[in-house]
Amino acid sequence: MEQLALFAPAGQSKGLPIHLLDYHSNFLDKEMSNGLLEKFIRETPWRQTTQKLWDKEYLTPRLTCWYGDTGRIAGTLPWTTELQAIRERVEPLAGVTFNTVLLNYYRNGNDSVAWHSDKESIMGSQPVIASVSFGQVRSFDIRRKADHGERYSVRLEHGSFLLMKSGLQEHWEHRIAKSVKPMKARVNLTFRLVI
Repeated sequence: MEQLALFAPAGQSKGLPIHLLDYHSNFLDKEMSNGLLEKFIRETPWRQTTQKLWDKEYLTPRLTCWYGDTGRIAGTLPWTTELQAIRERVEPLAGVTFNTVLLNYYRNGNDSVAWHSDKESIMGSQPVIASVSFGQVRSFDIRRKADHGERYSVRLEHGSFLLMKSGLQEHWEHRIAKSVKPMKARVNLTFRLVI
């Protein structure tokens, strides 16, 4: 499979810290990816949650759903056949046995996730997260916490795989920004190990 460094002309930033990220386009073929995208959109019991910011609650600008081993996170649904099959393909690349997956549904360009790092205590101090994307290509941006001027982007393509390695969450933030351009639907799966 092709590595991230080969994609600079196609939209990946030159100099991206590959010791922290590993990217594979065409992780799943187009036909399989098309079917999974439609199935996830149609059959997932999507929810829109709220977030509190400065004593005010806001709707999260995307829909989500948790699956995985029961009892790991409140409200987690049991693995589906499709999610289990994808998990079995990502675990050898990640070197991690995952027990949950968060599905995110970006309905259009208005849906996004703001700058953040995934350092929840439930995932340990140096989490590894495996991400599989379906649908609309969106830019996954990262910036160094100590210097917001140091930024990179990866175009997350239909059927692609991105591994966020140990160390990324501690020193970097990431986001999927809103877009003023028209965007079609995108579903993203982030596999996690909840301890």
